[in-house]
Amino acid sequence: MEGGSLHILMLPWFAFGHLLPFLELAKSLVRKGHRISFLTTPRNVARLPAIPPPLTPFINFIEIPLPQIERLPENAEATVDLPSADLRPYLSKAFDTFERKLSDLIQTKQISSLDCILFDYAAHWVPTVAVKFGLPCAFFSIYNASSLSFFGPPSVLLGGAGARKTAEEFTLLPTWIPFPSTIVFRSFEARQIFNGSVLDESGVSEPYRLAKSIQGCQIVLIRSCKELEPEWLQLVGHLYEKPVVPVGLLPPSIEQGWHAALDWLHKQGQGSTVYVAFGSEVKLSATQVNEIAVGLELSGLHFVWALRAGSVPAGLLESIKVHGRGLVCMDWVPQVRILAHPSIGGFLTHAGCSSVVEGLAFGLAMILLPMIIDQGLIARKLVEKGFGVEVPRKEDGSFTGDDIAKSLRFAMVEDQGKVLRAKAKECMHLFGDEELHDFYVSESIEHLKRLVEVGLSV
Repeated sequence: MEGGSLHILMLPWFAFGHLLPFLELAKSLVRKGHRISFLTTPRNVARLPAIPPPLTPFINFIEIPLPQIERLPENAEATVDLPSADLRPYLSKAFDTFERKLSDLIQTKQISSLDCILFDYAAHWVPTVAVKFGLPCAFFSIYNASSLSFFGPPSVLLGGAGARKTAEEFTLLPTWIPFPSTIVFRSFEARQIFNGSVLDESGVSEPYRLAKSIQGCQIVLIRSCKELEPEWLQLVGHLYEKPVVPVGLLPPSIEQGWHAALDWLHKQGQGSTVYVAFGSEVKLSATQVNEIAVGLELSGLHFVWALRAGSVPAGLLESIKVHGRGLVCMDWVPQVRILAHPSIGGFLTHAGCSSVVEGLAFGLAMILLPMIIDQGLIARKLVEKGFGVEVPRKEDGSFTGDDIAKSLRFAMVEDQGKVLRAKAKECMHLFGDEELHDFYVSESIEHLKRLVEVGLSV
């Protein structure tokens, strides 16, 4: 650490919901005078957003090819490349080969003068490598404090006292949460989470990865802030029995460039249009896409829908063109630029953390249709705070076009949704406050500096 400047190695999990927050944090750290080595695969680097030219000399992308793993599709380097969720463990297995590669890079001084390692939950083996070379490490969680608290302390994640034995237990508030909350899973979500909690083809379970990451690091950084969830941040620090440091919400900058959707939006009235997107991880079924399309039609609202090409049922585009109220985009879209457009008044989303931050940074009414992992918990939290409305679901998780339409109209046009819209507007002062979140990054840097100064004794 020369003159107070840190050289930090960052290792995110191979999912764009993780890669992008890591990159946002990397840029924030560089703006404050630090250097980043960012370790991922060649294809992932090529798909990341361009770095602003003044920052490029200080972010070094280390591109490591993945080995061929049985059942892992060719050129699959992120979860977005997987045709189905059951192949995820094979990507995890390939990711785990980075343990040896990271060790070799440090041993041979291809990465030199490192001060600390910032790693994702999937890289549970980083603390072992860090100890080998006398380096401190910090676990950076893109999951917020309420979600982490719900999953519990490492002892629970590893199957100790209090560990859930049935899917049903994920629908109940656990005993270690000492205050009332609606942040629990629905039955269909609980079954999904419970099934994902077992040992998989990678050799370990997802809860094991999270637990070992928590146990092995010296501090935990969380994409959160005290203004949003003070009681949860305090609780998770108590559960983990080590420093938990919020880094802020990392609000994104608006992308450069143009897109046909922006020309179309210029012709729409202010706040009249809903933006529809479910991120890179969610793979909608044909039935789900059809019901969303029916809901958009029944709502009577204008819409821009970012829909992956493989998800488009036959005849959908023709039907939308006939009515002329919507635009379906099957290529890349500048999501943040679209959300910032004055014609956008609402956001129909899966409630992924990045999407929530992006939508509320512009004060949009949030219509929530959670699909995977912790999205259900985030959706409950936003509803609890009055920031959004959740689309009703049946016991099996299915929903109808009528459910979509009613939720859209409530959030965007009906009198009953006025309070929701007002609260969403107020959120701009929290989610979009760049000065506040810059302060949190500065605070986290001070924690990292102290960690480096005292070494592994923390």
